[in-house]
Amino acid sequence: MTTSPERQAIAERQLCGLVNGLAQRIAEHVRERAATLGLTASQATALREMSGPMTMRELSERMSCEPSNTTFVVDKLEKLSLIERHPHPTDRRAKHLVLTAEGTALRARLLGLLAVDSPLSGLTPEEQRVLHGLLEQAITAR
Repeated sequence: MTTSPERQAIAERQLCGLVNGLAQRIAEHVRERAATLGLTASQATALREMSGPMTMRELSERMSCEPSNTTFVVDKLEKLSLIERHPHPTDRRAKHLVLTAEGTALRARLLGLLAVDSPLSGLTPEEQRVLHGLLEQAITAR
């Protein structure tokens, strides 16, 4: 049995609505948790993604934003003494972003807060893996 184009369009619209709704709930969750630490959502996202030293370009990709926006966020985090720019070990043109001790401690607090009542916490680890796989497949499908 084939699906009519109209039914397919409705199903896709509904699925897009669900994905968008989840993205909005996650964004609100990050905003709320960030505010409790005196951070913006963008600053919290940058800290969350700073799992180790990385370049501005790598952080921009992880944050899914333009490098100029990442620079603005990193400048603010640097003024708060949460991130430092160090010379890149192999590329003289690049800087390595490194969390300070204070930044590492704040990141740990943030990760703990983000884990509490996360929009995804209602899913089992297996369900999260399945969802991850399906979303990844949808993103990379062409």
